Amino acid sequence: MKNNIFRLKNLSILLFFIFLQLCNKGTLRAQAFQQPMAEELSMTTDAKAPGADAVYLYREETADDSLHYHNIYVRLKVLTEKGKELATVKIPYVRGESRVRDLKGRTIHADGTIIPLKAKPTDLMEYKHGDEQLNKIVFTLPNVEVGSILEYKLDIQYSDDSVYSPQWEVQQPYFVHKAHYKFTPDLSGGHWILNSRGEALSRLMYSGRLGNGAQVNEDISHHYTIDVTDVPPTPNEEWSPPLDSFYWHIDFYYTYATNMNEYWQKEGSVWRKEVERFVKPDKSMREAVSSLVGASDTEEQKAQKLYASVMKLENTDYTRHKTEAERKAAKQKEIRSAEDVWKQKSGTSDELALLYVSMLNAAGLKAWPMMITDRSRAMFDPNYLSMSQLHDFIAIASINGKEVYLDPGEKFCDYGELGWKHLFSAGLRVTTDYKGTAVAGTPQGNGYAKAAVQRLADVTMDESGNIKGYARYIMTGPDALKWRHLNLTDGSDEVKKQFNEMLHNEVPDGVRGELDRFIGMEQPNTNLVAMVNLTGNMGTTTGKRFFLPGLFFESHAAHPFVSNTKRLSPVDMHFARMIQDAVNYHFPAGYTVESSPVSNDMTWPNNAVLRIKSSANDDVLSVSRLYARNFVLIKPADYQQLHDFYTKLAAADQQQIVLTHAAAAPKGN
Repeated sequence: MKNNIFRLKNLSILLFFIFLQLCNKGTLRAQAFQQPMAEELSMTTDAKAPGADAVYLYREETADDSLHYHNIYVRLKVLTEKGKELATVKIPYVRGESRVRDLKGRTIHADGTIIPLKAKPTDLMEYKHGDEQLNKIVFTLPNVEVGSILEYKLDIQYSDDSVYSPQWEVQQPYFVHKAHYKFTPDLSGGHWILNSRGEALSRLMYSGRLGNGAQVNEDISHHYTIDVTDVPPTPNEEWSPPLDSFYWHIDFYYTYATNMNEYWQKEGSVWRKEVERFVKPDKSMREAVSSLVGASDTEEQKAQKLYASVMKLENTDYTRHKTEAERKAAKQKEIRSAEDVWKQKSGTSDELALLYVSMLNAAGLKAWPMMITDRSRAMFDPNYLSMSQLHDFIAIASINGKEVYLDPGEKFCDYGELGWKHLFSAGLRVTTDYKGTAVAGTPQGNGYAKAAVQRLADVTMDESGNIKGYARYIMTGPDALKWRHLNLTDGSDEVKKQFNEMLHNEVPDGVRGELDRFIGMEQPNTNLVAMVNLTGNMGTTTGKRFFLPGLFFESHAAHPFVSNTKRLSPVDMHFARMIQDAVNYHFPAGYTVESSPVSNDMTWPNNAVLRIKSSANDDVLSVSRLYARNFVLIKPADYQQLHDFYTKLAAADQQQIVLTHAAAAPKGN
């Protein structure tokens, strides 16, 4: 991070940040289209990007806050049919605050033929909330073929009473041969840049990461530039953390702070006063709490009873926010305090979390609010001086002298646990003396035992391989929350549709799994049970032998990490997990078990374990499988161990059951 001091002196200019995610971007204000070189026209593959569908030949972005524009210039080479999809370009912009102009584009065929863009672009609304509207300009470059060069440029002009600090995505989904970035902040005299509190932002900072030795350069005129060559594409790897946490990017922003400690202390002070005002229990709150807990209750009992009371309230993040007219008809006022949430019996996830803190305090317990990053969206970076990276509230309570992290805003989340998006995260919390704030982290996990799935099946097969049976899925933790949340937001029909799609990917080929019903869908603190009917035909015959999948639920599972021996990004498995399978196969009379899955006890010390067992008794074969993993995040440097373990796991899961049909005894005379 680098600090630069600027003196800006006019209170008439207000700050707003336009956040643009430009998927196909590069910039230029006076840049003319470039004459393609012969080797670019004839290129059919790229030695620097083997197998690539397309590559960036050149990208450029220029942002100038003194002249209020952002420019884009792009040259792409299409190498495959899939690469032709890049002919359609989408450019987001904030309607009313900025506009896209001077758009030009062309397609250059491999023989040098040039087809200019003549069609008028489409202007579509992407998002609208109140007076805020995000649109996107969409255009498609004409007559694109494999081997074409795509070239376009445009200006984004924003209003004179605003500044835009760019967020440069240096690493793109496709290989970049060369790129240039330039930013000129507003250094003109007679201007102040203000935040929402009216405080002057007199410094420019940037945060992010670069690779291949690239760096941000600043000249004596305070122009910031980045020049890069041979930028690898963003890793497209399964189970990766949010892209912002590891790809190459630089985010500029204006601030008042001189360092990290100053920023978080000041912003924390403002934030603490706001949440303290919200959670401070009044007389009515204390009376409500006293009716819910008993004087003889232990601290644990009080915390659990109050948690259950909050969980019973409507969480509008999982239903819907009422319109102003609906609130007025219901005589509901704007929520300004925990008391308002309790009286209206509904609130957002954040409001319910703060209500819980207020109720704990009213019960005489020590409790503090904490605001953290949603780990499904980003990883908290204390060097990035922005409160915008904090998304959700949780609660911290002192129970018998021990701090317990709680998630009352996560509908149906069990007491004493956190939703996985809030595990292994960080953010800002109120200190234990209630006098300050601190940057802090959350627990790394609830443990694999708290995220368990049991898959139990009982199937009966006839001599033709036709089967009938049932299965039960018994779920706790994140798996149960997933289906319960989907039921709240999308309804039971969508739950059934998606659950049946999941079954299709888990049961053997030829077998149909159909959800019959759920048990405990709306009952927190209980297992969620899915009852499934099984029908179809399973296995293949060769002479007297019947071949069946040995691991019923893993017969064609898509095991991760097996096909790739190298890893560029970290592995993020979201949460520790345990899966326990138990399957009974009932086979027809006259068949015996020739072979069954070999007992296996495979361990990756301190990380994962796989255990497989099988046993036959008369006409029943029982196969059990336990897989538990205790890890969440794995660095690329440790990927080889992960790959090796999953390779062995995949092999073990492909074992078969072989049944032999005994020949019938000859009839006597």
